[in-house]
Amino acid sequence: MVADMEVEQAKERLLELIKAKDKLESDIQGYKEILDCNHVGMNDPLVDSDGFPRDDVDVYQVRHARHKIICLQNDHKALMRQIEAGLHQVHSISGSQSQPSETSVNSAEENTLSEPFLKVNLVSSASPAELAGIEVGDLIMEFGSIDSRNFRSLKDVGDLVESSKYKPIFVKIKRGLNTAVLTLVPKPWSGKGLLGCNVIPIESVER
Repeated sequence: MVADMEVEQAKERLLELIKAKDKLESDIQGYKEILDCNHVGMNDPLVDSDGFPRDDVDVYQVRHARHKIICLQNDHKALMRQIEAGLHQVHSISGSQSQPSETSVNSAEENTLSEPFLKVNLVSSASPAELAGIEVGDLIMEFGSIDSRNFRSLKDVGDLVESSKYKPIFVKIKRGLNTAVLTLVPKPWSGKGLLGCNVIPIESVER
């Protein structure tokens, strides 16, 4: 009973963190729209060839937006680390409720579940995928309820994404020697689709 209460409390804290993450992502997108309106990105020059402020750009507005984006992205990274820690806490508390006799079975099952089955080969700027922290080259070990055991085709992923619009999907990735659990929220953005990234299946010989 105590363990169940701890799990629920951890989940509630996690949901609060996810709400804060969504707010940050919305704010970041708002400032990026200011840059889009001025037809500049984060690194485009704000002076002309003679060194004078460009007359086709609201220089003050763009500089302010760029500064806020950098600050909010740093906050977003810190928040994602808190969310990752919260996920590990929930998994740890849940795992502690398992029976000792099941340890070896669970361990073997975990190894199977942790096999990468997708590879990220494209991440668009300012997309939900980029905001979640997904990078090109990441190997996906779990995508929500989908793992290497039940994955059949990319349609499985597409169906899950469509049914999870505006809802968090926990994505376990392998990056080099490290693993991490990221929170991805499918939603419309300025580009195509709901994620802004592309994944390809990993053949068993490549795992």
